[in-house]
Amino acid sequence: MLSKVPEVTVWFWIIKILCTTVGETFADWINNTLGVGLGLTALLFTVALAVVLGWQLRLDRYVPFAYWLTVVTLSVTGTLYTDILTDNLSVPLAASTSVFAVALAVVFGVWFARERTLSIHSIVTLPRELFYWLAVLVTFALGTAAGDWTLSATGWGPGVSVLLPAGLIAAIVLGWRLGANAVLSFWLAYILTRPLGANLGDWFAASRSDHGLGAGTALTSVLFLAAILATVLYLTRSRSDVVDDQRPAAGPATTPARERIMLGYYAIVAVLAASLLAWAAARPHADAAAEEENGGATATSTLTPGQATAHFPPAEIAKFRTVTQDTLAQVQAGRQQDAKTRIKDLETAWDDDESTLKPMDRSAWTTIDGRIDAALKAVRAASPDQATETQALTTLLATLG
Repeated sequence: MLSKVPEVTVWFWIIKILCTTVGETFADWINNTLGVGLGLTALLFTVALAVVLGWQLRLDRYVPFAYWLTVVTLSVTGTLYTDILTDNLSVPLAASTSVFAVALAVVFGVWFARERTLSIHSIVTLPRELFYWLAVLVTFALGTAAGDWTLSATGWGPGVSVLLPAGLIAAIVLGWRLGANAVLSFWLAYILTRPLGANLGDWFAASRSDHGLGAGTALTSVLFLAAILATVLYLTRSRSDVVDDQRPAAGPATTPARERIMLGYYAIVAVLAASLLAWAAARPHADAAAEEENGGATATSTLTPGQATAHFPPAEIAKFRTVTQDTLAQVQAGRQQDAKTRIKDLETAWDDDESTLKPMDRSAWTTIDGRIDAALKAVRAASPDQATETQALTTLLATLG
C-alpha cells in the first residue's frame, strides 16, 4: 500500500486539535443535552467506528475524508469509553489514567516488537495500520482520563486549563527542534492534543458565569465540525499533506547522543509539570469533577435544605421541586421513559437559570447542581435501577427542601 496517513505538517496538528474538541463536545451533546444516555451513545459510536474504520482499512492509500472521519469517530468513542469507566463504573480517574497508560505501553511494545518501528511514516501494511489505529484509540482514552484527572485535582477553570497542555506541546516542539527523537516527540504531542482540544471545547461551551464563552455543546460541535470539513476539503484539493515517497521525511538533524540529552530534557519538563500540578492540587479549590461523580458530596453538602435554598427565589426552587417530584412519581410507577422525558425539563430549567442563580450563592448552587447531575445520571442510565433512581431523586428533593 501507499502511506495510509498524512504528512505531519501544521495542518495535521490543527485538524487533530479540532477533532479532539469535537470528541468532547459532541459526546456531551448527544449524551447529556439530547438525553440519549452514556451507554447507548457509546454503543452507537462503537457501531459507527466499526463502519468507518472498515472503510478506512479497505483503502490502499491516504484519503483525507476517510482518515479524518476515522479520527473524529475515534475521538468521540475514546471519550465515551473513559466516561463509562468514570460515571457508570465509578473507576477513579487516577486508576483509569494508569490503566490506559499501561495499555498504551503494551500496544507500543507489541507494535515495536513485531514491526521494529513506531514511526507513522511507515504505515504501509495492514498490521501496522491496525497497530496505529489501536494506539490512536488508546491515546484518546488516556488523554481524556489524564485531562479530567488534572482538572479534578487542580480545580482549574475552562480557560486556564488550556494553558498546561498547550505549554507542554510547545516544550515538545522545542525539544524536537533541538534534536529529540522524532517518534517519541510525535506520540507525546499526540497524547497532549487530547486534553488541549477537550479543554478548548469546554471553554467554548461553558457558560459565561463559569468563565467560558457560552457557546454551548451543540454550537461548539457545529463550529468545529465545519472547521474540520473546510480543512479536509482544502487538503483534498491541495494534496499538501500527501506523503511523497520520493523525498525524505522533513525534520531536524539529530544523533543518538543528542536524543539522549533531549530525553533528559523531556524528563525535566515532566518533573516541572508534575510539580505544578502538585502545587495547584494543594491549593484550596472547588473540585467540580468530584462533585459531579459524588452527586455534590463535598464540603458544601453539609448545607441544610434551608441553607441550600435560602438565597434563591422561592418560585424557582418550587419549580425545580415540582419537576423532581413528578420524575420520582414516574420512576415509582415504572414509567421509565416518562421519567426521562420529565427530568429533561429539570435539566433545561436549571441550565436556563444558571446565570441568574449561581452568582446569588455559588456554594449552594454547586451543591444543588451536583445533586441534579446525580439524578440525571441515575434516570438516564443504560440499565436504570429503581432503587438508585429513587435515592438520587429523594436526596435532591431533600436538598430542595
